[in-house]
Amino acid sequence: MRTQKLVSTVLVANRGEIACRVFRTCRELGVSTVAVYSDADAGALHVREADAAVRLPGAAPSETYLRGDLVVKAALAAGADAVHPGYGFLSENADFARAVTDAGLVWIGPPPEAIEAMASKTRAKELLGIAPLTDVTEADLPVLVKAAAGGGGRGMRVVRELAALPEELKAASAEAASAFGDGEVFVEPYVENGRHVEVQLLRDTHGTSWALGTRDCSLQRRHQKVIEEAPAPGLPAELEASLLDTAVRAAEAVGYVGAGTVEFLVADGRAHFLEMNTRLQVEHPVTEEVYGVDLVALQLAVAQGEALPPEPPAPRGHAIEARLYAEDPARGWAPQTGVLHRFEVPREGRVRVDTGYASGDEVGIHYDPMLAKVVVHAATRAEAARKLAHTLERTRIHGPATNRELLVASLRHPEYASVRSLDTGFYERNLTALTAAPEGARYAAVAAALADASANRCRFGGGWRNLRSQDETRTYGDTEIRYRPTRDGGYEVTVPEGVRVVSAAPDRVRLEVDGVVRDFEVAAYGPGEVVHAGPHRLLPRPRFPDPADQREPGSLLAPMPGTVVRLADGLAVGDRVAAGQPLLWLEAMKMEHRVTAPASGTLTALHAAPGRQVEVGALLAVVQTEATEEDPV
Repeated sequence: MRTQKLVSTVLVANRGEIACRVFRTCRELGVSTVAVYSDADAGALHVREADAAVRLPGAAPSETYLRGDLVVKAALAAGADAVHPGYGFLSENADFARAVTDAGLVWIGPPPEAIEAMASKTRAKELLGIAPLTDVTEADLPVLVKAAAGGGGRGMRVVRELAALPEELKAASAEAASAFGDGEVFVEPYVENGRHVEVQLLRDTHGTSWALGTRDCSLQRRHQKVIEEAPAPGLPAELEASLLDTAVRAAEAVGYVGAGTVEFLVADGRAHFLEMNTRLQVEHPVTEEVYGVDLVALQLAVAQGEALPPEPPAPRGHAIEARLYAEDPARGWAPQTGVLHRFEVPREGRVRVDTGYASGDEVGIHYDPMLAKVVVHAATRAEAARKLAHTLERTRIHGPATNRELLVASLRHPEYASVRSLDTGFYERNLTALTAAPEGARYAAVAAALADASANRCRFGGGWRNLRSQDETRTYGDTEIRYRPTRDGGYEVTVPEGVRVVSAAPDRVRLEVDGVVRDFEVAAYGPGEVVHAGPHRLLPRPRFPDPADQREPGSLLAPMPGTVVRLADGLAVGDRVAAGQPLLWLEAMKMEHRVTAPASGTLTALHAAPGRQVEVGALLAVVQTEATEEDPV
C-alpha cells in the first residue's frame, strides 16, 4: 500500500493536448503545474498554460520527450513533487517510473512491475496464456505486426502476403523505436473487420477495483482511432459482463494501481484480448462524461494513497468523441502542417474540447497531427451523434487541411447509425464516398471567387465600362467559376448556373440558389493561399502557373513534409521499378509513410537520401515510363 502524500506541484512528462488536459484538472484542485518542452514546442499552448516550464535540451525534437533523465532533472529543478506521464512517449516505461520514484517524486501511474507485466503486449499475452505467432505460414495470413511497447497505431502493419513480411517487420520496428524508444515487434492473427471494444479500469492501493463500462473505438484509420464512444453500443449483456470481469481479473493479477484500459477485438460474438494500456487513454473523456468523473483527479487521488468509494457512479446517457487531425484523408491520410490561423469550436450545450492548439499556433512535422478532441454527451447515441456532427460542421479551422468534413460525414453515415455495421473496416469500405466533395463546396467556391473579386475592386477600383464585361474565371481545385461585374456594382455568375448574388464583400458573400439564401464567411491568408468559405477549405489554382513549378513526367513528389528515413534496399538510378513498388519511406509526425513508384518504368533520378528533410512537393525521384502500343511516343 502506498503511503499517503499530499501533492502540491505536478510536472507533466508530455506535451500538447494531454498536458493541457492534466493542467486543467490541476488548476481545479489548486495544484501547481510544470511543463516540459522541446525547442520545437517553445511556444506551444501547453507551455503557455503551465505555471512553470522547463526546456529539455540537446535531443532532436522527435526524441526529446523520450529522455526520462532530462524529465526527472526538470521536475527536481522546478520543485515538482509528482510526475504525470500523460499518454505516449514514456507513459508505459517502467524504467522511467522507477527513476521518478527513486528521485523521491510521486509517480501518478501504476507500479513499474505492473507496467512491465502489461505494457509489453508480448508479456501481457503470455500472462493470459496467449502465444504470439512465431513461424508464420501462408495458412496464417493475414497477420498483424505490432509494436510490443506503446500504441496509437504506431509500429503496426497488416500483412497479406508472406513475401512482404520481412519488410513490414523492419518498418514496424523502425517506427516503434522512433515513437517509443523500443523496437520490439511481434506477430498475431489479424481479425478482419471486428469491433474494437475496451474497458476503462481504475484501481486503488486498498484493493478496490472499478470497471467504468465499455468504449467502442472501431472507427480507425491506420490502426489509430478516429471516433470513440461510451458505452459500446449493441453489446449483448453477457458479453459485456465478461469483458468487465476479464479486465478486472487482468488488473488484479498484476497488482495494478491507477487508471488503465484493457482492449479487445470483438468478432462473431467472441472477444479476443488485444492488450492492456497501463496509462490514461486518449479517449478517456467519453467515459468521464458518461460516469460524471474526472479520471485525472482520481489518478492523483490514488497516487496520494486515497481510497476509492466501494462502487463507481452509475452511468448515464451516451458520449461520442471525434479526433480532429491535421491530415488529408483523400490523400492517404497524409499529415499536414502550417499555421492554424483560426481555430474556434462552438461550445453550446454539452460540448467539450480538449486541445493543445489555439488560433495562431503552428502545426509542425515532429509530433502527432491531432488538433483536438471534440466530445458531446447526450441522453441517447443518436442525439450525441447529431449534436457532434453539427458542432464540427460549424467549427472554424483555417490553415492546414483537416479531417473535419470526414468526421461530419462519418457521424451521419447510415452504417455508423445502424451499429450492426460498426467495425474496423468502416473506412476501407466508405472512404471514397466520405471524401467526395460535398454539394455545398461548389457554392463555397463561388463565394470565394466573388470575395476575391470584391477585395480587388476595393483595392483598385471598379472602373465603368460602356460595353458588357467579359467573364472572369477563378478555379478552386477542379471547380471552375465564371462571373462578370454588373453596372450596379454587383456580380452575375454564369458558371455554375442558377446562382444569384445577393451581396458580396471581401469577407462575406450571400448567395441565393433555388430560392434558398446562404451566407458564406470568407477568409484568405495571402495571395494564392488556401481560402476558407464557410466550412469549406478551397485551394485556388493559379491562372498563370509558374514555369518553375512544372515537373517532368514521372516526377515523384513528397506528399507531406518530413524526413527520409530509408530507401528500398539496393535502390539506384537505372533500376526498373513497378507501379506501386515501395521506393522510400518518410517519417512525419512520428509515423512512417511509404512512398511508391507512380508508374512502371526506369528510375532516372533519385534526389532522396536518408536523413534528408523535405517539404511537401519536393522532388524525390523521377520514374520514366515506357511507351506502349496504346500510348505511342
